[in-house]
Formats: sequence, C-alpha cells, structure tokens
Amino acid sequence: MTMLAAILVQQKTPLIIDEVELPKHLGVGQLLVKVHYSGICGSQLGEIDGVKGTDKYLPHLLGHEGSAEVVAIGEGVSEVQPGDKVVLHWRKGKGIEGKPPIYSWKGREVNAGWVTTFNEYAVVSENRVTPLPKGADLQVAALFGCAITTGFGVVVNNAKLTIGESVVVYGSGGIGLHILQGAALSGAYPIIAIDRIEGRLELAKQCGATHLIHSEKEDLAGAIRRATPLGLDCFIDNTGNPQVIQMGYLATKPKGRVILVGVPNVGNDIVIHSLPLHFGKEIRGSHGGEAEPHIDIPKYYALLQAGRLSFKECVTDIFPLTEINQAIQAMREGRTKGRCLIQMG
Repeated sequence: MTMLAAILVQQKTPLIIDEVELPKHLGVGQLLVKVHYSGICGSQLGEIDGVKGTDKYLPHLLGHEGSAEVVAIGEGVSEVQPGDKVVLHWRKGKGIEGKPPIYSWKGREVNAGWVTTFNEYAVVSENRVTPLPKGADLQVAALFGCAITTGFGVVVNNAKLTIGESVVVYGSGGIGLHILQGAALSGAYPIIAIDRIEGRLELAKQCGATHLIHSEKEDLAGAIRRATPLGLDCFIDNTGNPQVIQMGYLATKPKGRVILVGVPNVGNDIVIHSLPLHFGKEIRGSHGGEAEPHIDIPKYYALLQAGRLSFKECVTDIFPLTEINQAIQAMREGRTKGRCLIQMG
C-alpha cells in the first residue's frame, strides 16, 4: 500500500511530495489511520530549518497534529476501533506506545516518529490518538492535536493565570490565539496581544485580547506599561526571539513570570541578569503546555459542544497536501493569520 506524503530529505530545503510505501504489518500498539486534516506548527518549520541542530534521522516524515479515521489496529490496541474518528497528537496519551514505523521510498528507508500527519495515511502509536465524539468536525478537531491543548495548557499549567492577572501574549498565530482564549476563560485582565501582522491582531481581539499592540509600530515597553498600571504579572513568548524574551523579562513585575513557548535557534541564547530570580521572578519553558491529551481533549471538546468556545475562526488557511511547501512559505511570510491546515485527498 502506498500513499502521498511530504518527506524531509534535507534540512533547509523544500519538502519532497511523493508516493511512500507503508509497512506491510502493524505491530503491537500500532494502528493505521487515514488522515483527514493536518495542522502545520512552528515546530515543523523548526525541524526543516534545523533550529535544534543537525537532524540524524533524515529522510523522515513530519507533522504532529491532525484528525483521522482508524482503518486497522494492531495487537493490544484497545482504546480505539476501526471506524473511530480520532485526534492525532504528539503528547503521550492513553494506551500502548508502539514502535515508530519505517516507511519505504525509492528503495530507501524513511523514518517517522510515533505520529506523523503530513501524509495521507499513517501508522501511529495508540497513545498518540484520542477518540472523538460521533459527528465531530474533523477540520476543527485537528487543532486539538497541538494548538488548542498547548495553548490552554500554557495558561493552566505553565502560567497558572488567575482572575485579574495581567498577561502579554507575544505572537498571536496558531498557538497564541488559543493562549488568548484560555487567558480570557481564566479571567485575566488586561490580556495584551502583540504581533507584527494586522490580520492576526484582528483575530486576537476575537479570541479574547483586550489590548492590541503592533510590534513594528509602537514602543513596546511603553505600551505595556500604559496597559498595566499595576505592573505586568505574566509575559508569554511564542516567538523564540531572544530579544523578545529579554524584553519580557524586564517588563514583568519583580515577582512576575516569563513563559517560553517558542524555542530560540541553537546557539542563539538569551542574556538576562539573574538576580531577580532569587527574589521571586520566574522564567520557565513550556513543553506542549504539559498537556495530557486523553484528559484535556474531551474536557475542551465539551466546552466547544456547550458553546463556551469557538475554534472555527482560528482556521484561516487550508491547502492541499500537494501545496504544502506553498503553505509553509505563506506562514514564513506572515500571509497566514491563524492556523494553517493541510487537507488530504
């Protein structure tokens, strides 16, 4: 069985779109899914660019959030059955962790992790899928694989925002929009969205931002001070830009906190004066918002069903798999406002 897939063959080059052969058998804890939608996260752009250094697993498949239908299950799988609609996620959930599959392309082995989504079909581990209710919107469901769970997890688990606390969300793209939604649910105020793209700021307002700052048109430090006369409690960075992180560190209260969602390129380090850390200031990294998919996805989906949340407006761009390189380029150039999805088939 073959499928169309986007293959990373060499870092800092476009993905190759070609037919890839799937493994002939499913192992323990593995299942075969037909992918419907895949999100494109900044993590994939980082993999392509080599922000963490040399990639030892080339060539390999990519993608870590999506929606799919279960086609077949391997030995030991009990959490899902063929025909189930599921969210595909990179954080570990419930079930067995099977071995990562190895695909074949032109006589070469193609590596993959426990889940990939830039492909029409995928062999994934049971603990990388969470079942969806019947009739779920598979387009929106793809966002639960990373964007929503990470965004809400950053608010709940990392920032621990409480009623009336002030927060800056720097970078209002795919994940930033859901951080804003989570901040609004938490009762934070003011909720300040910063971005360099007007369209993203407009969308940020729809998602709960109470104040908008254009990063290329305003004095950022001054604008933050004016919006937070009682001082800034929390600064959340989605960019991975060391200068932005350093600005956030200086902008927060003496006992404020800085949450790092974006990852700086390897060798591109931040420089801070550490003394405030001894007196209550905090700086910490987020690992997918420390989300637990099997717990968080049903919980957040229930809020969606109850009308407490809406995610449809966060999907602003949809490309076919054959145009994934154009989608990636549009993201790099800031031509996408919200989450960019790849539709299979």
